[in-house]
Amino acid sequence: MLNKNNFAVIAATGLVVGNLIGAGILALPISLGLVGAIPSLISILLYSSMMLFTADVLAREAGDAKNEHFDYPSLYGHYLGKFGKWIAIATNAILLYGVLIAYISGGTQIMSDILGITGTHLHVALILSVIFVVLTVMDLSIIHKYNTVLIIGLFLAFIGLIVLSVPNISTSRLVETHWQYFGLTIPLVVTASHFHNIIPTLCKELKWDVALLRKAMIFGMITAGIMNIAWTFCGIGCLERGGENGLVTAYVNNLPATVPMSNVLGSHLFTLLAVAFSMVAITTSFLANSLGLMNFVKDILHNVFKIDKLYLIRLVTFVPPVIIAIIWPDIFIKALNVAGGIGIVTLFGVLPCLISVLKKGNSLKFKLLGGFFLILSILALIVVIGMLCNISIFNPNPQNELTSMLQVFNA
Repeated sequence: MLNKNNFAVIAATGLVVGNLIGAGILALPISLGLVGAIPSLISILLYSSMMLFTADVLAREAGDAKNEHFDYPSLYGHYLGKFGKWIAIATNAILLYGVLIAYISGGTQIMSDILGITGTHLHVALILSVIFVVLTVMDLSIIHKYNTVLIIGLFLAFIGLIVLSVPNISTSRLVETHWQYFGLTIPLVVTASHFHNIIPTLCKELKWDVALLRKAMIFGMITAGIMNIAWTFCGIGCLERGGENGLVTAYVNNLPATVPMSNVLGSHLFTLLAVAFSMVAITTSFLANSLGLMNFVKDILHNVFKIDKLYLIRLVTFVPPVIIAIIWPDIFIKALNVAGGIGIVTLFGVLPCLISVLKKGNSLKFKLLGGFFLILSILALIVVIGMLCNISIFNPNPQNELTSMLQVFNA
């Protein structure tokens, strides 16, 4: 029989899943598809576990603080000094700006494909940016009121996409592996496992009961993990490696998975569900993260520059990501790689693991686990920085594979 606590856990689990199933899931089959299904599964299990561990670290800190104004820069400043505080501020900026750029870019790619627009997507990116910004700055009470309906719609659309994809899956594609691309999986997996920004809010809603919050986080992560694995396997199983709508081509062109899958499956229903799922996921993700960025910018302008002008807060929030997304509309996966690989890995990987090791009250077992995930997160950060710096050992270029495929095809 459900009691009050059970209802609270169910509600919190829904919020966790709603934050996890966002625009990041659209890129998973493409980036993870390059390495193959089996390595992808290992990456998801490994780095999702790391993100669940760091979420538990932060939940403990929020629960101990019992402070409605609990924030991560102050937390990291407490344990790591001013350096830790400013690292948190810088990486949070990279994270929030990066995902907004990715959402505008991803939405632009999807809408351009639907409308059959080739060449420049400048006007599509501009129109979409205006719509997203207007939705964010208007009264959001209507959107919040229907948030549950949107989440239910996401789930139904997702189930429809899986059902339509399964008959087209080739088992031979699922057993193919290319381990040299394993590093490419990390930024997207941590992005798809990131819900840590809402932990202070959830902790407050659950009356700072960390045990209840832990249940919600575990249930939410398991649910989202199953969805991520199912969607990734469907994408890998349905798409050829090469060709116009292949995995390598989609990665090189920074396309969300729904674009090549719609083209390959040739189902009007799949296309309709893909558009609905993609645009709702992108819109809800944009709204959540843009509100977070506005609050972040507001805090920085107020505390550092003593400025409280609303118009300036909005300009600093929206102008940089809109300009970048308009100039480079094909930057979807790259922007998610930067946001996840630098922002999330540092802010919600390295720093919480450091706290787990440094805090005196933690058990030896907990510290050892924190040490393991600290090594894992530092390795991830090194790989991502190596990728961004184009160091070949960390960043095997899929473009070279695509060129080889084209040469074989033309021959």
